[in-house]
Amino acid sequence: MLVLNKLSGVAMVINIKNKIKLFLVAALLLVGINTVIAQQEEKPRVFVLTDIENEPDDAQSLVRFLTYSNQWDVEGIVATTSCWQRNKTAEWRIHEIVDAYNEVRDNLEVHEKGYPTYKYIKSIVKIGVPKFGMEGVGPGQDSEGSEWLIQSLKKEDSRPLYVQAWGGANVLAQALWKMERTLPKSELDKIINKIRVYTISDQDDTGPWIRKNYPNIFYVVSPGFQENGGGQYHYATWVGISGDKFHGKFNGPDFTIVDNPWLDDNIRKNHGPLGAQHPHTEYLMEGDTPSFLGLVSNGLNNPERPDFGGWGGRYNLYIPPFKKYMYEPETRPIWTDVQDEVWSDITKQYHTSNHATIWRWREAYQHDFAARIDWSNTPEYSKANHPPVAKLGHANEIIAHSGDKVLLSGEGSIDPDGNKLCYQWIYYKEVGTLNANEFKLEDSNNKVTSFIAPNVASVKTMHFILAVTDDGSPSLTKYQRVIVNVLPK
Repeated sequence: MLVLNKLSGVAMVINIKNKIKLFLVAALLLVGINTVIAQQEEKPRVFVLTDIENEPDDAQSLVRFLTYSNQWDVEGIVATTSCWQRNKTAEWRIHEIVDAYNEVRDNLEVHEKGYPTYKYIKSIVKIGVPKFGMEGVGPGQDSEGSEWLIQSLKKEDSRPLYVQAWGGANVLAQALWKMERTLPKSELDKIINKIRVYTISDQDDTGPWIRKNYPNIFYVVSPGFQENGGGQYHYATWVGISGDKFHGKFNGPDFTIVDNPWLDDNIRKNHGPLGAQHPHTEYLMEGDTPSFLGLVSNGLNNPERPDFGGWGGRYNLYIPPFKKYMYEPETRPIWTDVQDEVWSDITKQYHTSNHATIWRWREAYQHDFAARIDWSNTPEYSKANHPPVAKLGHANEIIAHSGDKVLLSGEGSIDPDGNKLCYQWIYYKEVGTLNANEFKLEDSNNKVTSFIAPNVASVKTMHFILAVTDDGSPSLTKYQRVIVNVLPK
């Protein structure tokens, strides 16, 4: 049996004989534990660029976004252009949805604290340049949106700024272009090191320009453009949000919970003024939502580690090969598409794809949204369901030696509404450095599970996800991630 000792939040094996090995392992854990939980300790800063009204999905995503706005410091929502809306912006639609938020904000606050005021959200809605792509970058192309973004980027704040491009990225491109010409290089370098971009493919030609000219920017993207009825969207990771029938054309997940009838029943009809602003789906539901799902504080997501996987998908850092639907070859590593193998209870088989890195979590993220819309229409805490609190009986990162029996415990998990909890332990085999296909978790649907640490020749990591789900309506799920460092005997 593996014996653990908690020391400063880090689980240490107490029977390691070699003191040098002990020191190295301690250092490994101190670095690793930071990657697991550090991002949950403070609110992420968020800045949205949206080509809202090019089709309904941006408005849909904004409705969901506002129900989570208490979990982030939202610093800007800018109306932009894209390849689908080249010469105009539609900030008026942002204001319509924010006005609906005003009617429900106090209800949301009853169920979870920290929602920004209506006055504040209204004040950060800005307008980008009404030009397509690089036509809006350069001398004389400043806009209210790009100036507001510069102001946000220049803040004395050590936290990263997560810039989400739901459409074109020329507001970000213009901000970078201007800062390069007005700031000392040392200051610009510090700013660039704090930028985190997640863009929904390349909806104008500024994305490739940014990646090539500012190679140190943290950039999550399925690179490429979509024109003339075909192209990159079919292959992009973000399509996993709901693209079963359109673009992605995959099977595996439950499509009914992202289709219009379910959305009518659980989001739009008789669910208050904010839910009513969620328009009927024309192509796919909420194509822009993956850009912020990975920022939701659910115990699974770690926005600084896209390779860990979460509600917004999973991405690895590499230079992707050039494809005919890309503007130009990528010249440096970006966070981009990677595959998960996921079992489907619908098809009764495994599916392997980049789309699956998102759809594997579909029931959880759809139920969570439905619950928040319920909150927006329910002024009493006791009349709605709230997510459980997933806890571990040990640290988030532990050490084992080959052959050790390792216990993983969800002891301490609770539900604020007194609902019954069920547990699922998931070995996330694609994450970590150990390739262990022949691997079994004992009692994986119990609060406590165990496994025998595989034989290794050098230190390897394994990721396990504890999913704790209540039996409320809708059922809600929270997570804890455990990283097990396996050492040779």
